[in-house]
Amino acid sequence: MDLTKILSISGKSGLFQVVSQLKNAVLVESLLDKKRFPAFAHEKISSLEEIAVFTATEEKPLKEILKAIYDKLEGKPALDAKSDNKLLQAFFLEVVPDYDSERVYISDIRKIIGWYNLLLEHQLLDFTEKEEEKADEEKSEEKEEEKKEEKEEEKKEEVAAEVPAVKPAAKKKKPSEQKSEGEEAIGIKKETPVKKKTK
Repeated sequence: MDLTKILSISGKSGLFQVVSQLKNAVLVESLLDKKRFPAFAHEKISSLEEIAVFTATEEKPLKEILKAIYDKLEGKPALDAKSDNKLLQAFFLEVVPDYDSERVYISDIRKIIGWYNLLLEHQLLDFTEKEEEKADEEKSEEKEEEKKEEKEEEKKEEVAAEVPAVKPAAKKKKPSEQKSEGEEAIGIKKETPVKKKTK
């Protein structure tokens, strides 16, 4: 779902879809009555893609809020944006439990719920792309993991091929068992023949 071309214009009710880019303005079409007119920068134009909602910990993109409403209602319309304040606040609290009630006013909640219903009516709430992207990301991650595992296996095989077969080390002989050429074990002297003196 691309919200970059869906605009909110300060002072004008409803939402507006970008038709084309003019020299000093943007040609937009109202989702309410299909009327077209140029919108200028000084009119405080905001793309729905840029809008976020304050929560206790962060600013949550409007797209995520709309998705949460869509999922909760299973793709059905929400309650009327002109409903009682308490009803609207209770519903919004179910969808965004951690929203900052001090900075998100009832007028903001009305606006978001009204936008949701308007976008749903014009079949502009399509979250399948996002789900497909997630599925693609998960698949690519799985493939990367498989590749890593294959590389690791290949490395192990290469290392195993390079390492020569290890022969058992020869037992060291004890000093008493070592022999030198022409001699018996060290420590035993050969008797040298003694020449007898002749008279």
